[in-house]
Amino acid sequence: MRAPHKVSSINALYQFLGLKKPSNPLISVFNFDDVKLEPETILSTIMTDFYVVALKKDCAGGKCKYGQQYYDFDEGIMYFIAPHQVLQFEDVLLNGVKGFVLVVHPDFLQGYSLASQIKDYGYFSYKSNEALHASEKEEKSIMDIIENIHNEIDTNMDGFTQDLLVSNIDLLLKYCDRFYNRQFLTRKKVNNDLLTKLEALLDDYFRNDKLLETGVPSVQFVANELHLSPNYLSDMLRVQTGQTTQQHIQDRVIEKAKELLSTTSMSVSEIAYYLGFEYPRSFHRLFKNRTSNSPLAFRASFN
Repeated sequence: MRAPHKVSSINALYQFLGLKKPSNPLISVFNFDDVKLEPETILSTIMTDFYVVALKKDCAGGKCKYGQQYYDFDEGIMYFIAPHQVLQFEDVLLNGVKGFVLVVHPDFLQGYSLASQIKDYGYFSYKSNEALHASEKEEKSIMDIIENIHNEIDTNMDGFTQDLLVSNIDLLLKYCDRFYNRQFLTRKKVNNDLLTKLEALLDDYFRNDKLLETGVPSVQFVANELHLSPNYLSDMLRVQTGQTTQQHIQDRVIEKAKELLSTTSMSVSEIAYYLGFEYPRSFHRLFKNRTSNSPLAFRASFN
């Protein structure tokens, strides 16, 4: 299996799909009807740096592998993808597909509680390998919210725009959570996937202040917890996601750093120590290397 094609920005996604440049580089909605790929173009393995919420109809078949499990893409009506997750398409053609795609970069949510709460929705996890089958009534509720989001993006931005967009995204996700709970009320969750286990391990580590106690988790620590050798774990992850274990860990550190920079008054040095860095300059260097911004510049963008 080849390393996935990484789509780092919404602009890059639009260019790949033959769409006009989005009016907002951090959030956008488009219809499958507007995609300008060649009719015979078949999607392959991709990984994005943003959230994807899609509703599709009339797909010409094909399969989709999400993590290490097959996602029922050929029959499902809605699917959800989180940043840095890998989607592998097999014989999926986009021509003839109906529906919409909402794409949201995590930076758009920074400064809002949704930035951290969005991770709690199970349908953004490798553990969920079933698409959401919405009823006509549920679909209408979803489409009404999407229409609100689409209209707000196309309106000239003012002091209310981002608040209204985030509120509508929050409402959309809550409705989808309700519909998923209805659909999978008696569903048993399977958790034997390497990527699922890695996510769960890092979730536990980052939520329980272990960063402050023991610092950033090492590759050796993660490998030991997963009962694998460090080299084998990194090789497996590189094949599946195009990233090493170290890069996965760094992504989570940066994610937590952005949350603290945008929602707290902690100094950059305090955040560095909280995240387990012995020297603030090491944190500064990592943050700038991974985001092309300094921590202070990132924080200033929210003031």
